[in-house]
Amino acid sequence: MFFFYFNQSIVSCLSLQTVRHGFPYQPTALAFDPVQKILAIGSRTGGIRILGRPGVDCYCQHESGAAVLQLQFLINEGALVTACADDTLHLWNLRQRRPAVLHSLKFNRERITFCHLPFQSKWLYVGTERGNTHIVNIESFILSGYVIMWNKAIELSTKTHPGPVVHLSDSPKDEGKLLIGFESGTIVQWDLRGKKADFRIYYDEAIHSVGWHHEGKQFMCSHSDGSLSMWNLRNTTRPFQVTFPHGKIQKDGRKESCKPILKVEYKTTRNSEPFVIFSGGLSYDKAGRRPTLTIMHGKAITVLEMDYPIVEFMALCETPYNNEVQEPYAVVVLLEKDLIVVDLTQSNFPVFENPYPMDIHESPVTCTAYFADCPPDIIPILYSIGAKHKKTGYSQKEWPVAGGLWTLGSHTYPEIIVTGHADGSIKFWDASAITLQMLYKLKTSKAFEKPKPAEGRAAELVEEDPFAVQMVSWCPQSRIFCVVGISAHIILYRFSKYDANTQIVSLEVRLQCEAEDAISPSENENNPCFSESGSQSPQTHHQHPASPGSGTPEGNKDSTPCIKVKDRMVRVPPGYQAELVIQLLWIDGEPPQQITSLDINSAYGLLAFGNCNGLAVVDYLQKTILLCMSTLDLYGAADPYQRLTRSPRRNRQSTSEFCMRGLSNFYSDSKKRIRTSYQSLTELSDNQQSIDMERSKSPTSVHYSTSLHNDPRILPEPVASLRASHCSPVFYLLDNDHVNGHCTSPTSQPKPRVPMGPEGPRLTRRGAGRPPFRKAQSAACMEISLPVSHTEGYASRRAMLQQLHGVSMYSHDEHHTTAPYCWSERESRENSFSRSRSSSVSSIDRDTKEAITTLQFGESFGRKSDALPTPCLWVGTSLGVVLLIPMSIPTDDEERLEEPVTIGPSGTALMLKGSVLHFSFLDCMGALIQSPHEVWRDVNAPEDPDRPRRRKLVHFSPSSSQDNYGEGHLAVVCSERQAKVILMPSQSCLFVHNITESSFVLRADVVSVCNSVCLACFCANGHIMTLSLPSLRPLMDVNYLPLTDMRIARTFCFTNGGQALYLSSPTEVQRITYSQEMCDNLQEMLGELFTPIETPEAQNRGFLKGFFGGNSHNFDREELFGEASAGKASRSLAQHIPGQAGMEGMKVAASGVVGDLARARIALDERGQRLGELEDRTALMMTSAETFSKHAHELMLKCKDKKWYQF
Repeated sequence: MFFFYFNQSIVSCLSLQTVRHGFPYQPTALAFDPVQKILAIGSRTGGIRILGRPGVDCYCQHESGAAVLQLQFLINEGALVTACADDTLHLWNLRQRRPAVLHSLKFNRERITFCHLPFQSKWLYVGTERGNTHIVNIESFILSGYVIMWNKAIELSTKTHPGPVVHLSDSPKDEGKLLIGFESGTIVQWDLRGKKADFRIYYDEAIHSVGWHHEGKQFMCSHSDGSLSMWNLRNTTRPFQVTFPHGKIQKDGRKESCKPILKVEYKTTRNSEPFVIFSGGLSYDKAGRRPTLTIMHGKAITVLEMDYPIVEFMALCETPYNNEVQEPYAVVVLLEKDLIVVDLTQSNFPVFENPYPMDIHESPVTCTAYFADCPPDIIPILYSIGAKHKKTGYSQKEWPVAGGLWTLGSHTYPEIIVTGHADGSIKFWDASAITLQMLYKLKTSKAFEKPKPAEGRAAELVEEDPFAVQMVSWCPQSRIFCVVGISAHIILYRFSKYDANTQIVSLEVRLQCEAEDAISPSENENNPCFSESGSQSPQTHHQHPASPGSGTPEGNKDSTPCIKVKDRMVRVPPGYQAELVIQLLWIDGEPPQQITSLDINSAYGLLAFGNCNGLAVVDYLQKTILLCMSTLDLYGAADPYQRLTRSPRRNRQSTSEFCMRGLSNFYSDSKKRIRTSYQSLTELSDNQQSIDMERSKSPTSVHYSTSLHNDPRILPEPVASLRASHCSPVFYLLDNDHVNGHCTSPTSQPKPRVPMGPEGPRLTRRGAGRPPFRKAQSAACMEISLPVSHTEGYASRRAMLQQLHGVSMYSHDEHHTTAPYCWSERESRENSFSRSRSSSVSSIDRDTKEAITTLQFGESFGRKSDALPTPCLWVGTSLGVVLLIPMSIPTDDEERLEEPVTIGPSGTALMLKGSVLHFSFLDCMGALIQSPHEVWRDVNAPEDPDRPRRRKLVHFSPSSSQDNYGEGHLAVVCSERQAKVILMPSQSCLFVHNITESSFVLRADVVSVCNSVCLACFCANGHIMTLSLPSLRPLMDVNYLPLTDMRIARTFCFTNGGQALYLSSPTEVQRITYSQEMCDNLQEMLGELFTPIETPEAQNRGFLKGFFGGNSHNFDREELFGEASAGKASRSLAQHIPGQAGMEGMKVAASGVVGDLARARIALDERGQRLGELEDRTALMMTSAETFSKHAHELMLKCKDKKWYQF
């Protein structure tokens, strides 16, 4: 008897972004608070990252998405001003865990170019493109009526416009003097009180930046010709010093032409010469030189070469006052793809070790995996192994960005994130307590020989990244790790704490079959029609039958792997050590199909993988291949489809050249572009399909006209789609509804076929069922969004999947009429997307082969007649079919290593709508049944005679804890459209739920949330949905991502605890939660950006220095810029927009009893604070009175006995 229950509290809150890791994508601006010691970075997409001590890492986003031009901290005030490219100023409140906008000011008629906020001032200077300078009140965010117009700043005799404002700064000597720098080379010191110019400088070269000496008597400018000019306020007619730091004098006496110096900082020290730090300025003739940062300290010049272009840099100083000796101690350098901090206190200028995970994108990320509730000992072990390979040479001082507070939450558990990269590396990250720290790095390329450079036509077939990681599978309990590579290879790793000498075993699999339903175009004289293909069973090879260089005279490979495994003894360090490599072979000059699904079970010692050709099962303990079978052969007599035989395929001699022609590369390098070509499309007739075949169709299918298919040789075939599993980032698609990056209507009239030329047969002989072997895709760098139609609610699945997996396809029409379409660098960067013009779902998914999309080992019932569960392999296909394969595995350790494992497909077939994505098993009480696993043992550990090495297995049998409830278990199966709960062994469907009709599921997983389990789904339209188990009742449906792009679709993954992650940009990982309990816990772990710190006091300047140094302290900005004296600014010039966290919004929102209570509490707090201050002043007055009384009494006693003439 079965009991089902439904926990209403499994998921009860909306999706919430928790924390973002990685380097800010496309950074544009930098700011630092020297008192709070926090750092802010702005990006081109409108994001802001605020960093403090490790654990203090906050991300916030402008709603407009406009690029951040400049950042200005209100030093030690807990606020930040941002200037964006849409000419809007924003004031952010940092005194809360999640910053929010208090005010916004939108400029309507002028473009913002530069901002300056003096220390301890509430008036912000804003320079514009027209050359005007406006003043904004920070508290009210309203423009002042005081404006410095460009025509008043320059002389009346000047006939040209000075250009945009590129610099604003107040004089350290006098705050009432404002230095304005214009792009043309004009510099004006404006007297704010007198409203006139003190002096004007007209220089021939354009100005990029200005830096003051702290005494305010001189300043330095950087120019576009690579020069630095020094100016003294006593004589502004000409600079008293002009230097070209990197410009040498040539033989003819002329200076070398140099690149512009984009920024210069002039910082003084007490005990040594001042620092002059600048970026750029190198001579043009030095080609190939990397971007540099130059540090001039006295006569010493140090040039630091950077790996990436410099976006911004900033010197970190001890004091926030600009009129004191600066004492710089570090330089923060923001690069395009990195953040470094240079230690200025040491002569060799070492860099600090960055505590933030800024190197996620060191090689483009191609796949991700997220593991929560890992064994507690796995993180310390991985860290200890990885610490041995850390770089050295860093500064010994502490990281200077040490602001904020961070504490662990009340509930923390070990979490690990695994990222796979294009160079074949694997990185393990400690993701516990919302932090991210790299634990261990594994290089899969070390298992292979270095690829030799190819020549001639073979050079076009060589992979640029042959070791790129496609998917990973990890068992934390047994510490067995599997990697699937882009070269159709699988590497199995075991973990060991000891180094060892080992030889990697290589297994070669000939998984290349022509299924009976695989159709390839033939060469007809009039119109392209379809030849018939026979079937061929997959073959396997355990040894290398031929050298990698073997092949036809034309260079085609045959029965060789894509890359060569090392066939010698190698010394492997502690950590993950390669034990077995499985490779698919080239056949008849065609590369192997990519692996689409993988599962490994350490208790069984088995590994299963599949692609669009079939399924293979490997016994990695005995290093043998147990099963290598086409998908069609798995059905046996239970095949639900009508499959008709075909004639053998014709010669495919020259297809390898074509199959590699449409390689796609999605790396972030701007020089590499995305190119998609299309494979020839096979059109099938569907008007004679049986009822069973209609049921097997994809829900997105539509009917094609049969007028184009009047060839009597064309036989009806099942029409379905080939789709990816939840763990598979690669699958293949064939359709014509996505041409040149745009979705065409499936109801539109098909184009007439163009007769093929002489090269037509060679190009089409490849067949629609053989997708090309292509370059490794970087999931991090995909910028093409899903084609989503919001008006109709449908997503063009074909277009999305085709771009998602970079499948190169070729069509007859494109070959004869259009060139391959290229996405330009700009289009890729702007994340452009195309939308479907059809009111219905995209055209029918036509595939020529049935792919294995997901696999799962587990204890189950392979047949209805089984009385006890046995080891089984659940197989899901792209046609929505579920197959069960029972296995017989010896239980004794010795027998397991000697006796063979028997596998026999049972013919059991279950049906779902859409491609199968995920399997999970529940017991009859609804609890999740974990897969059996082996307890980790170190195979390289020294022998212990008292404790012989034996495999210790942990089984979770579905009948072990339910004797009172009968035998059996529940199987949860999720596809792109549907979820079912099936009772085993009767195979009856207990619950069914159609997840979506307008879209399709990309990722699905059964996760534990709040001591219960639920089915979490991520759809192509951006919705995150959860369903209760086993009843499949909807719990949550949140439109989290309104426009889903390829990167998110490829890297999105769920884990236990109601969490998920995805790659939000090529350099950043975003973690989210959809559990209220987890949300509350993570809120506690978020760091505090603002901490109460007393502002350092200004140095005592002395009487003479204060008397002769100017009257800066007597400058009252409020009196000068306030409404009473300056008046109001024009309303059309700028528009004030109150923020959601602003006082205006709070007054409106805080209505009713709650608002009254909040205001009363604030008033009481303020009253208590004032009373406390009054009490302190009263106590001080009493102390002063007592002291006065005491001195008076002493004076009275002293003068008591004196006569009047003694005074």
